[in-house]
Amino acid sequence: MAATFRRRLRRGAASTAVAALVLAALTASQSPAGAKNTTAKGQEPTPADTPIDGGAAYYTDLPPLNSPVPPRGSNDPRPDGDGIVTGPAQAGIPATVLAAYKKAESEIRATDPGCRLPWQLLAGIGKVESGQARGGAVDAEGTTLQPILGPQLNGHGFARITDTDRGLYDGDRTHDRAVGPMQFIPSTWSQGGPAGAGWGADGNGDGKKDPNNVFDAALAAGTYLCAGGRDLSVQQDLDSAVLGYNHSEEYLRTVLSWFAFYRTGSYEVPDGKGVLPARRHDAHGTGDPAHGRTEGRTGHGRSTGDTTANRPHPGKTQPNGPAKPGGSGDGHTGGHTTGGDHTPGTPETPGTPENPGGKPTPTPKPPTQPTIPTALQQIGDRDLTTTAGTDFTTKPQVRAEDAAGKPVAGVAVRFTLPKTTDARFPAGATTATVTTGKDGLATAPTLHAGDKTGDFTLRVTAVGRTVPAVDLKATVKARPAPKADLLTRTSDKELTATAGHAFAEDAVEIKATYQGKIAAGVPITATMITDDPDHPVQNDKGPYFKDPQATGDNKDKPVRTLTGLTTDADGLLKLPKIYTDTHPGTFLLRLATPSGTTLTLKLKVAAPPKTP
Repeated sequence: MAATFRRRLRRGAASTAVAALVLAALTASQSPAGAKNTTAKGQEPTPADTPIDGGAAYYTDLPPLNSPVPPRGSNDPRPDGDGIVTGPAQAGIPATVLAAYKKAESEIRATDPGCRLPWQLLAGIGKVESGQARGGAVDAEGTTLQPILGPQLNGHGFARITDTDRGLYDGDRTHDRAVGPMQFIPSTWSQGGPAGAGWGADGNGDGKKDPNNVFDAALAAGTYLCAGGRDLSVQQDLDSAVLGYNHSEEYLRTVLSWFAFYRTGSYEVPDGKGVLPARRHDAHGTGDPAHGRTEGRTGHGRSTGDTTANRPHPGKTQPNGPAKPGGSGDGHTGGHTTGGDHTPGTPETPGTPENPGGKPTPTPKPPTQPTIPTALQQIGDRDLTTTAGTDFTTKPQVRAEDAAGKPVAGVAVRFTLPKTTDARFPAGATTATVTTGKDGLATAPTLHAGDKTGDFTLRVTAVGRTVPAVDLKATVKARPAPKADLLTRTSDKELTATAGHAFAEDAVEIKATYQGKIAAGVPITATMITDDPDHPVQNDKGPYFKDPQATGDNKDKPVRTLTGLTTDADGLLKLPKIYTDTHPGTFLLRLATPSGTTLTLKLKVAAPPKTP
């Protein structure tokens, strides 16, 4: 059975005493330490816990009981996966809005991986604050087609916040209003962040910080949620972050309900096609939650008859909702009504002495059809090449284009590495998801090559879009062998042994240098050679090595050429133990590098003493 939804407009009591409490609560909201019952389980608020929406109101609809499910044949059933799923209409998130949430998650994962911010949390807040930007009424760059403004915070039934931005963000030069898809109040956006710099962010890379842009607002909200070293995989930190966004226990329950719902699954819908929050009138037709009955729901923190959660809250305002004077006629001072003539999502102005009825603003025009990408085109070098152990100097890059070849913004593009390579994105990631900017470009993070050499293919796909994948060819070349232009022995002691016996342990140690500096990792081959100056070849008698890997009858078999030797970090190499056979005489040991640098040492083997 589908769930029933309600949207409520909150107003505080109009009495002088209650108005004083509203002002006190507002003052406390600017100083998180003064807020009570706003942190989880007694946890102290972090220094960053400034209410983002200024204590504005929010949609109180809860998600349906039937959760989204992966489609038949889906290979991505994970709650946080990007696979397309089907289910209730409420699970659909507009494409550009969804891309903004995922882009914010990706950027914060790179800058603050310990926060573990899930994009579904941003989606839960976006749903409660603005109904996912009024169902995705945004342009291709993520800016709302019409301003999303909360009621004027003028103290008439609401908290009083005089103008802090000269109308720059909210168009109001007398009082502030909550602004944009994530409902930031202007002072929070421009002044309320670290060191008074504000929480505003540039999420789409256009050089501006616009609270009306969903990319900017999502990144700003995510940055705030992660402030103070929070780990959002810890329940206390999660609760504290959400409560810091809006100091209300019911707000917390509502956001976490949507968060859990979206983690179960969600799917992308075209911009402008998202489901707007609904409202429900009670049996009296007043729309007053004090008279209404809260429906019991399992798993969403909402129970039948929970009138405490539904009590009017001083200072709360409803984004774009009406603010009609009077009340519901139920005898409650400062009661409120949602009115049956109000279309959800239509911005209205609260009643003021100059405008007692509250003049509604025009209904927004229907959103334009979003541009649909039809192709991904590789940009830049066709072949990405680097040396093992180094970064690719060119970042993989593609452009999303429509059927006319024009760039498409707001497309989530995923770069996926194959299992055949040990190349990695930052933090060891094998995938990276990037959202295209207004130029249609998606640039992957820096790609680092591992030790494995050869070619591999980097696959690029448009997440949730029926766009052909693009394969980018990449090549990892072997590291050039370190060079040495001089090999020297570290000791001048004569190398001598008696036939049938071994030379002293570590008798031969050499040092490699290149242009006077230590040459580490230089490959060296050691060969016992004949003393023919014109044709030195491997000797078949005299001193020899043993193969350390040999077993059984082969473990004592003479080896007169050793390969795979390299100098250490100090440019030094100690040769394995050298043995002798029964042949006395002077023998030669040649040490050589791949570049042709050599060192020849004399090994003297004395005849064993004669027995009487």
